[in-house]
Amino acid sequence: MAEPGIGRFIEINRRPVGPDHPVYIVAEMSANHRQDFEQAVRILHAAKRAGADAVKLQTYTPDTLTVQASQEHFRITGGTPWDGRTLHELYGEAYTPWEWHPRLKAIAADLRLDLFATAFDITAVDFLEEQVGVPVHKVSSFEIVDIPLIERMARTGKPLIISTGMATLAEIEEAVRAARKSGTDQVALLKCTSAYPAPPEEMHLRTIPHLGESFSVPVGVSDHTLDISVPVAAVALGACIVEKHFTLSRDIPGPDSAFSLEPHEFHAMVQAVRTVEKAIGEVRYGASGSETGSRVLRKSLFVVRDTRAGERFTGTNVRSIRPGFGLHPRHLEEVLGRRAARDVPAGTPLAWDLLD
Repeated sequence: MAEPGIGRFIEINRRPVGPDHPVYIVAEMSANHRQDFEQAVRILHAAKRAGADAVKLQTYTPDTLTVQASQEHFRITGGTPWDGRTLHELYGEAYTPWEWHPRLKAIAADLRLDLFATAFDITAVDFLEEQVGVPVHKVSSFEIVDIPLIERMARTGKPLIISTGMATLAEIEEAVRAARKSGTDQVALLKCTSAYPAPPEEMHLRTIPHLGESFSVPVGVSDHTLDISVPVAAVALGACIVEKHFTLSRDIPGPDSAFSLEPHEFHAMVQAVRTVEKAIGEVRYGASGSETGSRVLRKSLFVVRDTRAGERFTGTNVRSIRPGFGLHPRHLEEVLGRRAARDVPAGTPLAWDLLD
């Protein structure tokens, strides 16, 4: 599946995102603005303070995403927070007014935040290109099968971040191939479980390195679990993008608030991710810089009882103890039975010149 020459990172606003680069952390605003522009602005500011690198919107209207109909197949089922509602009704409550996008983009730029969006149809892609100027396009898990939409995004030449929730390996391969054939070699995949909230036991984070190996792309996680453990574990497994829903407060009702992080929780996640990415490091053996001073606390051979010249060294007057100023413990058998070259007081590091 992997193609020779395909890069293992994408570039967003001239920032490389991929292995060996800082994890790119995205706060998903989704419907948590509650159709209040000032609330959306507050979310931008809070996301910046919490350590996000980017804020993501969703670009659709009820009529671009579905039709107004009440038949059973237009009603949501399956144990979601939205069961019983029609798709059109839910999307009418949750969508982000398109006229907000350029204004929010400008505010985000002032905050040094990236702002981009998930486009749900081709008209949304055109709008994001022509009137917003997003640096990257996002494909939702549900739209990964919309190959014409992916092809339109790819023709912009910008990077694509594709969520893979519910998708088979063959469906992911079809989407990646469509993107590459249509104009972009910058594709990232997000491991995602499209349940709201998602049970941790269904996240299957071991898929992250497999996706990277299969497609030679940077891989991240789009997480809908209720705490910060999953994205932190994902980073330890190689995730280089973390996307998490963000709200000012779960007490503010909304379609997505129940599985969104509050600012203090998001900040804790960011701090944990930054710690983990430092700890991952590289393959290395031997003493690190901070361990150098600890080497003297290793064991070595010491004379532990006063020993006269000519007296044999035995297990009673030579032992392997801390610290590490004497002969290496591997030499103990060579030392035992040999005689002292001179008087050696207890507490002396054993050295070859002390042996007769």
